[in-house]
Amino acid sequence: MAEQQSAGKPFLTYISTNAPHSPFHAPERYWQPYLEAGLSKNEAIFYGMIANVDENIGTMRAWLDERGLAENTIFIYTTDNGSATGDKIFNAGMNGKKGSAYDGGHRVPFYLRWPAGGLTEARDVTQLTAHIDVLPTLIELCQLNGPANYTFDGRSLVPLLDAKTDTDWADRVIITDSQRVRDPIKWKDSATMNQRWRLINGEKLYDMAKDPGQTNDVAAQNPIVVSNLRAAYDAWWADISPSFVINEHIVVGDDRANPCQLTGHDWLTDGALSPWHQSFIRGAKAGTGFWSIKVAQAGRYRISLRRWPQELARPITADLPPGPPVPGGKAFRETPGKALAINSARLRIGPYDWTSRVGPTDESVDFEVNLTAGPAHLEGLFHFSDGTPSVGTYYAVVERLP
Repeated sequence: MAEQQSAGKPFLTYISTNAPHSPFHAPERYWQPYLEAGLSKNEAIFYGMIANVDENIGTMRAWLDERGLAENTIFIYTTDNGSATGDKIFNAGMNGKKGSAYDGGHRVPFYLRWPAGGLTEARDVTQLTAHIDVLPTLIELCQLNGPANYTFDGRSLVPLLDAKTDTDWADRVIITDSQRVRDPIKWKDSATMNQRWRLINGEKLYDMAKDPGQTNDVAAQNPIVVSNLRAAYDAWWADISPSFVINEHIVVGDDRANPCQLTGHDWLTDGALSPWHQSFIRGAKAGTGFWSIKVAQAGRYRISLRRWPQELARPITADLPPGPPVPGGKAFRETPGKALAINSARLRIGPYDWTSRVGPTDESVDFEVNLTAGPAHLEGLFHFSDGTPSVGTYYAVVERLP
């Protein structure tokens, strides 16, 4: 931001914090007051993380003031889902928490301040809005030209932001769902909403005007409302479902990123979560998956299958000491890395299916293969001599050779 200001240019800064997400970590001074107030340690650290975020937002706003940027900076604060841990302590009367199709799973705060644009007066916007409205709103506030031949799912919120104007805001249907599977499932963990009604998973209906806590299913008494909301969901599903057969590809062999290290976090799996944290890999939890890749250039490639990331220079079969602790809860990196009796590694990509032995000092098993340009599935597997189920290779390094 400082560099852009010095250059006399506008800036966009997007800061996405881990807090308050597990693993729960924060310096003790932030969470000790909550522990003393009677919360469990886990809850206390969760709220301590929020206190830390709050303090840092204040620091950022003070910095904008000091630089003379606060007046003409559009400042937005929001979150991405409902509470994961604090719902039993305070949930604003909502039903559900993170991952739920009920309002407590997805209703979040959204604060916007822009003094130069006249947006300083506190007021509540009660109309149904969503994340898809943010980009159209910023385009209008900044008086930008939107992309040509493109229709937004959202709408600009500018008409709702002026406290002095009564806005005739047309009712709309917004849909949320929580899939967390490779192949989306119709109606799974979904909320089909308009201003008054919430249809949960296509079956249960709640009247938010009378029952904001979503405790009384009134679907049987309002069949027309259910039918209309189901029809809206069907139209939405028909619009997005053709894209379900398309895998997004990780590009390999491009001059701008050669070699390219792939991680287990980006596995495509059949239902199971990919290994998204260190304790999964350190603990060698069973699991397999493949990478959906796109080969940028045809040529000769070296594909190195690894159990540990290349930065560690650690043998595939070796253990790994626990990492240092972090203030707060137990860190994923504190899980000791298991030694594994792996005796072979297998690479499957396109028409190739090769297996090679793993030696006790091998940090990787390397295969050289001719690849054609275009999409492919890349899968690595480690096999054991004792019949233990195979595990996926958590890392792979793909390099296009000269």
